[in-house]
Amino acid sequence: MIAVLPCGAAAATGFGPLAAPNPYLGPVGTATMHGDAGSSDATPLPGPRSAETVSAYPLASACPTLLQGRDHLVVALCTTITDRTPTVHLLDPAAEGPFAAPLATLPLTKGSLLGGVYAYLDNEDRLVVVDGENRLLRVGHARDAAGKWQLSSTVSADLGSVIARGDNVAGLVADWSGRVWFATGRGVVGVVAQDGTATTVHLPADEQVANSISAAPSGRVAIATTHALYELDADPAGAPEVLWRAPYDRGSARKPGQLSGGTGSTPTYFGPDTGADYLTMVDNADGQVNLLVFGSGSGELLCKTPVLTEGGAGSENSPIGVGNSVFVASTYGYPYPAVPEGAGDAVPSTAPFVGGMTRVDVAGSGCDTVWDARIRSAAVPHLSTADDLIYTVTRNGPDATTPLDGFELTTIDPATGAIASRHPLPGTVVDDPLQTSPLLTDDRRILQGTVTGVLRVG
Repeated sequence: MIAVLPCGAAAATGFGPLAAPNPYLGPVGTATMHGDAGSSDATPLPGPRSAETVSAYPLASACPTLLQGRDHLVVALCTTITDRTPTVHLLDPAAEGPFAAPLATLPLTKGSLLGGVYAYLDNEDRLVVVDGENRLLRVGHARDAAGKWQLSSTVSADLGSVIARGDNVAGLVADWSGRVWFATGRGVVGVVAQDGTATTVHLPADEQVANSISAAPSGRVAIATTHALYELDADPAGAPEVLWRAPYDRGSARKPGQLSGGTGSTPTYFGPDTGADYLTMVDNADGQVNLLVFGSGSGELLCKTPVLTEGGAGSENSPIGVGNSVFVASTYGYPYPAVPEGAGDAVPSTAPFVGGMTRVDVAGSGCDTVWDARIRSAAVPHLSTADDLIYTVTRNGPDATTPLDGFELTTIDPATGAIASRHPLPGTVVDDPLQTSPLLTDDRRILQGTVTGVLRVG
């Protein structure tokens, strides 16, 4: 089925609530890769009215992080194809023509492959990111005297004294007090106070962090390592303190279609009362993976249930979490062109990308699987509570692992798992979204990062 995307409804259709807005972040839905501080992958913004118009920002870079501030401009954090230099681009989502150039560009010091991928916009529309020299930067944009847009960075904190050389920040987030939390690949968790001072705690030496971190209005912060899920808070002095640790089944090896050992999840806060009552992630058990749901604060395991039983049993992506519902997408077998150094061999080394998506609802008696569908999502799915649709890009081909595969912008009915609409996107491997996150903008467009730049729909 190829169809024009449905128009958005005027109000949400039953999902929610989202957590209260973080006053130190940009707009809800567009301030982080996963939409908000809690990594809900849900947005209050509707999608495009149609998908007939597709254009591109050809940036010669892979662009996993697309964020939009209150000034309506988009800040893209990309990695150049030639030398993997992290580069910030300022984009106008309303630029005319089939190909658009960035308004401004600023390269950053590079670190590891995943270092600097996770960033956020603060409440002044500045990109907050840690560069390869472990400096906490705030990258702002403004017009110069001639009216030309410029990007400039200021150093908020030098973290070189608390992060060892060769280690890089994997994820960072602001809490509701304005402190910046970070976690490094080697398991150093830190808090940067507003005066720039940093305090840290070290997780066990054999545990790594390969995904971003999440925060809740309670002040708690969630971090998933290659061995366990943690929830932390700041002690009275503002230093990080582990509240609880929950080990999970990490499996015997990295699965094909994942970028690290253990879970591929950025942990997700969600819940029916505050929007952050629960905390969820997907394990990496051999054979069949499971969704785990914990109580925030208590660490109580509320339920453990198999997911992706109709598709590939493995996920590199953060679950969608909103209200009582969680949505998990499979990445098992996804043909990434590269994995981070030290990720280890995949077992098996390759596999067909068959896809898969599961909805699980948290009920009084535990968790209930609502539907399990074979959907080959090639991006991080996002749920719009405005028009009650899940947006993603699907990959097409015999086993969806070849350079000849095509891609479609796809919407999914969250109630049933049925495809609501799909529309072909131009190109093949050059427009591979690499399981990155789409951005639903405030003017009803979708921007999707790809291996070579950004596609714009609408």
